[in-house]
Amino acid sequence: MRVINFSAGPAVLPEVVLQRAADEMLDWRGSGMSVMEMSHRGKEFVGIAAKAEADFRTLLAIPSHYKVLFLQGGAIAENAIVPLNLLQGRSVADYVNTGEWSKKSLKEAKKYCTVNVAASAEDQNFTYVPARDSWRLTRDAAYVHVCTNETIGGVEYQWTPETGSPLVADMSSDLLPPVIDVAKYGVIYGGAQKNVGPAGLTLVIVREDLLDRALPITPSAFHWKAQAEADSMLNTPATYAIYVAGLVFEWLLAQGGVAAIERVNIAKAALLYDYLDATAFYRNPVRKEDRSRMNVPFKLRDESLDETFLKGAKDNGMVQLKGHRAVGGMRASIYNAMPIEGVRTLVEYMREFERRHG
Repeated sequence: MRVINFSAGPAVLPEVVLQRAADEMLDWRGSGMSVMEMSHRGKEFVGIAAKAEADFRTLLAIPSHYKVLFLQGGAIAENAIVPLNLLQGRSVADYVNTGEWSKKSLKEAKKYCTVNVAASAEDQNFTYVPARDSWRLTRDAAYVHVCTNETIGGVEYQWTPETGSPLVADMSSDLLPPVIDVAKYGVIYGGAQKNVGPAGLTLVIVREDLLDRALPITPSAFHWKAQAEADSMLNTPATYAIYVAGLVFEWLLAQGGVAAIERVNIAKAALLYDYLDATAFYRNPVRKEDRSRMNVPFKLRDESLDETFLKGAKDNGMVQLKGHRAVGGMRASIYNAMPIEGVRTLVEYMREFERRHG
């Protein structure tokens, strides 16, 4: 029996995707071998990767003058790869600090350039997104970096900032959905292990005119232009992760695409937030207009009940609800593959727990 998995990542995947991968594990479509055993340059895998990219482009309506890269290292590696690829001829990059992942990004960038923190939500313990008119951007900065969804703090941009310099976004946990206009961004990147697939794959979308800005010291495997010219196969890619991501893309298309799954996610988030707002037993600290639809942190009024709450949740088939160690409390990650029934089960349990301990 499968549990209701609220993990922040690696996260729940659609059961039909897991079943399809299981069915094809030993023999991918009559090839006589698993995808894990294929040459990344063989016609079978080249076809898998091409189909995955085409479906990804369809889902996000990615313009033709943007390259899609299937890389490795996760968003943590991209924190260094971004400045390496964009700093030639410039020495300053702007960063907006909205939480733990933003802090990691700007800390890494400081190894390669001067970082201007254009805005920060630290004054209110990272519970909001700073308004655009409060940002102090650097003229002719190499780029402006944002993390559009902070998985730890549960803060998400519900808007796309306008910037003069190229906008770079870490969308590890809120890519596919929301519906976005890719043309407003210079670079979009993210680890796959939230909404897209298993850990090991990093998705990068980069505008073609930004491919010639890499520092000379940029390693070949991390050089966007070199990887684009090699169809993301300058080195051996994360073949199985790309294959599973491709299955997820097919699943998303079958659900009606990004707009359709976004409507479901909005309904799931509303179900949980409406209950949190109606009770004093639990609380969510994030400003309402900046609340994440993917990651919902909450705390019990009496935090001495935390372990009792978690044990009861597990006894009811719900796991991975413990909050990140940086903030404590609880966190429900309700990515695309989390059915609305799972959120209903959580809310029912929370109500019952409040009746017994309130």
